[in-house]
Amino acid sequence: MEKVQFQQEQMLAELKDLVEKGLFTQSEVKQILKKRTAFETTLVRRVAKKGDFLRYAAYEMGLETLRKKRVERMNFPASAPSVSDYALVRRQFHIFERALKKFKADVGLWVQYIQVAKREKAPALVGRITARALQLHPNTPALYILAASHELEHLSPSSARTLLQRGLRLNAESVTMWREYVKMELGFVESFRRRWDLLGIKLDNKGKEKEALLLEGGEPMQLDDEMDGDAARLEIMNGAIVKSVISSAAKALPRIELFRSLQNLIATYPSPEPLRAALLAHLHLELKAALPANAEAITLHATRALAADPSGTDLVEGLKLANEELVDAVATHPGEANLGFSDAYAAFVLDWCAKPIDDHLKSYLTTSLQALIHRQSEPAPSLLAAHIRRLISTKPVTSPDKCLRLARRYTTKQPRDVQLWLARLDAEQALASVNDVYAAWARARASAEGAQKEEVWLWGLKADISTSAEETWTILQTLLKESLRDSALRDVHEVLLLRYADAVLPSATDPVALVYRIARDYLPSATVWSTLFRAVGDTEDVLSTIYGFWKDVDVLEAALAWSAWLLQAGRGREAKDIVVRARATLKKEDADAMNTRWLHVVTAYTQDERNTESNGT
Repeated sequence: MEKVQFQQEQMLAELKDLVEKGLFTQSEVKQILKKRTAFETTLVRRVAKKGDFLRYAAYEMGLETLRKKRVERMNFPASAPSVSDYALVRRQFHIFERALKKFKADVGLWVQYIQVAKREKAPALVGRITARALQLHPNTPALYILAASHELEHLSPSSARTLLQRGLRLNAESVTMWREYVKMELGFVESFRRRWDLLGIKLDNKGKEKEALLLEGGEPMQLDDEMDGDAARLEIMNGAIVKSVISSAAKALPRIELFRSLQNLIATYPSPEPLRAALLAHLHLELKAALPANAEAITLHATRALAADPSGTDLVEGLKLANEELVDAVATHPGEANLGFSDAYAAFVLDWCAKPIDDHLKSYLTTSLQALIHRQSEPAPSLLAAHIRRLISTKPVTSPDKCLRLARRYTTKQPRDVQLWLARLDAEQALASVNDVYAAWARARASAEGAQKEEVWLWGLKADISTSAEETWTILQTLLKESLRDSALRDVHEVLLLRYADAVLPSATDPVALVYRIARDYLPSATVWSTLFRAVGDTEDVLSTIYGFWKDVDVLEAALAWSAWLLQAGRGREAKDIVVRARATLKKEDADAMNTRWLHVVTAYTQDERNTESNGT
């Protein structure tokens, strides 16, 4: 408690000054002292928590905000600053310093401290904090970005550039770092341009400054034609530094995420249009060199004219250019590579047709997609699926019978593709009879293969094709029996069984019999039993039955759940027996884990009992 007493003594001068100035009353100061003492007591305990420091700092921030408002309202005459003018802010910093002694590894805490120092306009402190943070966390890009931002705010671009370059040497795989570096260089160029515009300085293509500055009398001031560095300045204005950074980024991190991020930055940054066009052209040259056969890269290059959200004629021309380049990429890349380019083109068509653009443009993209399909002997399933979705997206659908025949023919050509079947099922639901929908869904479950096969199995449940609860139960039972025949559908079977239990259990007249039927007819996993245990409420016979089956597949979780319920029911001896018997069947590491978790259960229960008794008295 000596530490708490010491902190209390440090408060006296500022609290006295606050009272003398009339900013706080005696009763308010007593309340402040009481709150601070409580906070200080929590901080000196053996295991202090980060949240305790943050709550303390938040309290001091609130006090400082209140003090400033009262100072503004009372309109004090100008005078020399006293201790209360800066003590509350200094205490915030002191709390963060104490917190960081205990939690040096917490990057979020460093960032919060930096933000507080910025808000309180303490630039020197911000610089010291960021330097310390970077020494401890040299592989955290966010800290370099914060430090560089601080330097830029205080008109030190060279220091910001040095910081980002140092960060990139240690974090060359950070897309964010490269983006911020390019952004900083764009800002450097823009600051030069605005400064020269303000001064009236212009450079011609030969690198010579034109006469533009005027004297007070209005006569032009002639500048030296041989001024050194004119050509270099012109290169800077044309984006030479930014281009160099883009090239370095492309070599260090040739990933599509980098190029996509830089394109978004350059397209939206407030630069002159000639500079923006030159930088985007350079970026796409680097893109083609770094990822020459990447479908996403070619899509990004093809859509370069659409990056800045054009409209009118620019939108039409941009879509036409992108469509032609993507169609050409699909046509010129045979074999396995064709699938990636086909997927990219299908996604392009669907994405742009989902946007609020003119219907004629949507028709153009759909027609282009259909023509590409007709030109290929074996079109990719993604193209076929996209064509189906485009046909059924028009309201009303043109020629529904023709659309259905086309969808059915496509799945006959490519009977194993999941996405193609999902597109056909959506078409069947929108245009066909209920019996046809059920028949198509059954064929899809039997035919579709691949990692996303479960989407076909769950399609009917998500699409809600049933008309009543009884029909839903029947569908679920059918799906459960079918999914038992394929071990690859274990996850699907689990989801179906949970849906079945959720649909049937609430209205079951005999829940125990239902639990026995689930255990007998299906293969419930530990997840299913755990979910059912939580869902049935406090019915002891049902919980006991579930526990009996659950412990056969996961004795640890089952025993903990059942014993916790018994403990809450006031049957501690039975709960302990359950834990002891279960522990005897486990390996040592599992038994130790069970001991730890059971101790937490008992501790929480004991604390709840104490709180209940305290509230009762």
